[in-house]
Amino acid sequence: MYSVSNLQTTFESGGKEIRLECFLPQMTMEGQRYPSVIALYGSGGDHAGMAEPAAQLASHGFAVYILHYFDRTDTERVTDKATLLRHAPAWLKTLWDAVNYVEKQPQTDPARIGLLGFSLGAYLSLAFAAYDSRIKTVVEFFGGFPREARFFMRRLCPVLILHGEKDNIVPVQEAYDLKQLLEKKNVPHEMHIYPEAGHGFSGEVWRDAGVRALAFLQKYLGSPPP
Repeated sequence: MYSVSNLQTTFESGGKEIRLECFLPQMTMEGQRYPSVIALYGSGGDHAGMAEPAAQLASHGFAVYILHYFDRTDTERVTDKATLLRHAPAWLKTLWDAVNYVEKQPQTDPARIGLLGFSLGAYLSLAFAAYDSRIKTVVEFFGGFPREARFFMRRLCPVLILHGEKDNIVPVQEAYDLKQLLEKKNVPHEMHIYPEAGHGFSGEVWRDAGVRALAFLQKYLGSPPP
């Protein structure tokens, strides 16, 4: 286990200052580089709720960056589809700029970058990974693959799908549709559906999902340096 530092930095995207919360393993050797994960929150904008999983991943040797992509559009939360569709292109461009920034950081191995998304953040992560080959894997919590993204999809990377059977916000069918797409394209993936879970995990479901997410990232981004 690594000790973890937590700091906040900013970069520019679309003329706006975008916050990036960084949870970083303490380097034990000069020039050491780690697999990195950019994390995207959901439509409620709950970046604070992502701090614990980010710190956990960092303690296992991942450099984790929580992206405040709402900063680009001065958004606090998204409550309707029209707002989502209007702002999605700007958020995806912000993610592009975030990857450009993260891959240049001294602790980041630019060949091992993944995305972790919750709900809306999962949709954005999957849409982005469909055209950016720098993304090597996606862990998505109760999201799906946007229908619109199929028009510009160039590739797919390994995906871990985690969803609740009783989700009344993002129907579990989204998980099955994504699985079908990945199977059709012969892309490595894993899926776990939690029978009693809704939109958002807690307790034993959250613990189990965290274990699965860590194992998947280790599998497809490789083990951090000793």
